[in-house]
Amino acid sequence: MTFSRFCKQTLLTTALIAASASTIAATELRIATDSGAKGSPAGAAIESWAKAIEEKSAFIGDEIEVDIFYQDELGDQKEVFDLLVVGEVDLMLNWPLTSYDKKMGLRNTPYLFLSWEQAYDAYKPGGWLNTIYSDIHGNLGLKYFGAWPEGFSGVATRGRYATTIEDAKGMKVRVPSNFPNPQTMQALGYQATAITWGEVYTSIQTGVVDGDAGNIIYWDYEYFRDVLDYYVRTKHTFVTGSLSMNMESWDSLSTQQQAIVADAAQSVMNQQFKEARKLDQSYVQKAIDSGMQYIEPSKEELKALAQAAREQVWPKMESELGKEIVDQIKQKAPKL
Repeated sequence: MTFSRFCKQTLLTTALIAASASTIAATELRIATDSGAKGSPAGAAIESWAKAIEEKSAFIGDEIEVDIFYQDELGDQKEVFDLLVVGEVDLMLNWPLTSYDKKMGLRNTPYLFLSWEQAYDAYKPGGWLNTIYSDIHGNLGLKYFGAWPEGFSGVATRGRYATTIEDAKGMKVRVPSNFPNPQTMQALGYQATAITWGEVYTSIQTGVVDGDAGNIIYWDYEYFRDVLDYYVRTKHTFVTGSLSMNMESWDSLSTQQQAIVADAAQSVMNQQFKEARKLDQSYVQKAIDSGMQYIEPSKEELKALAQAAREQVWPKMESELGKEIVDQIKQKAPKL
């Protein structure tokens, strides 16, 4: 073998070894969402999270490859959450179920706050809700990064609407069955009926219920605008998803990789707090353009609704969340 050929062979061998080492060194993660197809806001969010992780990790030479899975590609909501808990899914944007821990229902607590600014202060790193959620997720072997907000909920109805507890009496609305959603609507004067999502349209259309309660306006506009006349922004819950990671997957990362994943999650959360508010307002306009009437209760009416829900529902939540968490809610939640 000539010296030149020897050098070329050596360089080729070195390159192959380096390429092999690079492939072996790359960390593979799986990211999923339980509520968002490709092209949806949630789908775009996990794509953004994955892209930031891959680009930043490649830049520092500690590469992470991220496989993306959208709604229903790995199973239903419970099945995908199960996969996160056992580590078959590493990263997730989801709306956690309470099947593992009832404390996950904390996000359904009525009237935790009344403004986007209050919500961000509570959910940002170091915020009081972020701290509580970190502990709850930690007990399940999950690393909590932050919230993925959608906006304040309301009550969408047909035929008539209510901005006071008195006016709501006699109105029957569909609510998610999980605690404390029915109890909250009852505190606001409504008759609460648990109906599965797939039956809501026909239930409103046939008069089984007068409307839908507990969603941001996006869902009522997209799915039920043909059978709805009004949307009242009661603000009884602030609807959020969660950005989290399996703790064993987190611990397997290098310190640099952990920083990249956490920073990317923070960026996704911050971006969503900016964009969700604008998106929500755009759907208000779409609803109005479609013929729905959009109503915001007056400050006095909203205060009365919030006070009734806090007084009636918060004490009942001790059995679900524990006295310690409810005491923190009472201490940290903004005054009415």
